[in-house]
Amino acid sequence: MSEFNENDNIIEEETPVLHLELEDGTEQDCAVIALFSVEELDDQEYIALITVEDLESDDEEGALLLYRYNEDPEDPDTFSLDNIETDEEYEIVTSILDEILEDE
Repeated sequence: MSEFNENDNIIEEETPVLHLELEDGTEQDCAVIALFSVEELDDQEYIALITVEDLESDDEEGALLLYRYNEDPEDPDTFSLDNIETDEEYEIVTSILDEILEDE
């Protein structure tokens, strides 16, 4: 699980960008594509990200990164990201995300 302070990690207001530290210690700048909740999974919130490198690339097939998004109830500016653990959860989340992206 990774914890972040929203004020420290977003560098652009119009397209929020998070500075993620990966498990191997490397850092990755990722643009927020969507933040959404999934009713079928007890209204758990999820975040869809794409690396800034993929976003700025001419290649239209950038890899989306999906995580559980958990706000700290005591400090709404602080949140954590957790991995999606099961294939079933992943399938439900990607289905909802597809619907969101189709509507835009």
